Amino acid sequence: MSSELWKEALRYFPGGVNSPVRAAVKPYPFYVSYGKGAYIYTEDGNSLIDYVLGYGPLILGHANEYVKEKVIEQIEKGWLFGIPSRVEIELAKKISLHMPSIEKIRFVNSGTEATMNAIRLARGYTKRDKILKFNGNYHGAHDYALVDAGSAASEFGVPNSEGIPEEVLKTVIVCEYNDLQCVEKKLKNEDVAAVIVEPVMGNMGVIPPEKDFLKGLREITSTYNTLLIFDEVITGFRLSMGGAQEYFGVTADLTTLGKIIGGGFPIGAFGGKREIMDMLTPSGKVFNAGTFNANPISMSAGLATLEVMERENVIEKTTYVAEKVTEELERIKYPHVINRVKNMFQIFFGVEKVSNATEARRAKKEVYLQFQINLMKNGVYFPPSQFESVFTSLAHYDDNIISDTILAIKKSSELS
Repeated sequence: MSSELWKEALRYFPGGVNSPVRAAVKPYPFYVSYGKGAYIYTEDGNSLIDYVLGYGPLILGHANEYVKEKVIEQIEKGWLFGIPSRVEIELAKKISLHMPSIEKIRFVNSGTEATMNAIRLARGYTKRDKILKFNGNYHGAHDYALVDAGSAASEFGVPNSEGIPEEVLKTVIVCEYNDLQCVEKKLKNEDVAAVIVEPVMGNMGVIPPEKDFLKGLREITSTYNTLLIFDEVITGFRLSMGGAQEYFGVTADLTTLGKIIGGGFPIGAFGGKREIMDMLTPSGKVFNAGTFNANPISMSAGLATLEVMERENVIEKTTYVAEKVTEELERIKYPHVINRVKNMFQIFFGVEKVSNATEARRAKKEVYLQFQINLMKNGVYFPPSQFESVFTSLAHYDDNIISDTILAIKKSSELS
């Protein structure tokens, strides 16, 4: 069935898919019929324990009953107004409660929109043009982010996309992740509006910050009056309820969010200090607008997700699952290193350490792909790309699911 759907998809979609990483599954993408809890069920009649989880948003698992109930309640009231609704205020209050650096917030529709607008806002606020990002950090699919980008951009060999004007590229400075000396040098010699960073790299596999890297970024950017943007599209409400900022004890000027705060529905957001956010229209001169901004379905799903997370100790439970799975991964005999931060992790084969994108690209992708295919044959779905993260959900917090995962790893670990 999936093979037939794939042939049909190739007729209608570039490369057969609507987001490139979906084509990384070999020999061709399988097609999902439905998902429930920790499992996805394919059009071919197979079930897989899902550790991709929509690439991060589904921290409660698939089709969580409480989230579904709240979404249905909102659908019965209506699903698009283009007019403010109560639920957007409720979600904003919830986010600000847990992430106090976000004094004001603007909801948009994707992580890409969030980072694009945060960068524009930083430029408008500072009256500077240049930004600094890090090799392998992925901040969405817009022109100012697709420079030495991670995620599918690296998987398919286009970290620097064609179609971006040279004039745009000249406004983007790139340093190696975890390299404070480079940041200090660039900010000392050039007027930079903002430094944007994934506090934990989640789009090059998982790469944690070295000790004092984030703290050093905060100090250097403050010294040179440059804004610090934390791209917490992945880490927000995953590492802690206060995101990476609470987890590492470092506060950003602007924060971008997505994934979890939409509960599995399209969403993005950016927020920060009141004086910066008030530069946005209609109160300021930096423009942003969108028909689907603060869509009530996404707002309802996101609010419901955060409510469950507050009640159920979700972060610690998902971290427990990640600990158990990575304990088994450590037993694989083929040389490897595992990077894990709380409930997100990745395994890299054939290298001793991975602390930046350059080191991640040295890992043996072909061995990872062999392992990923083996896991699929044994009922477990890891990301089809080396440069993505493995995620756990509340639905995985089950002894049988953990045991089945461990058994699948044991069966899949003969690698060459």
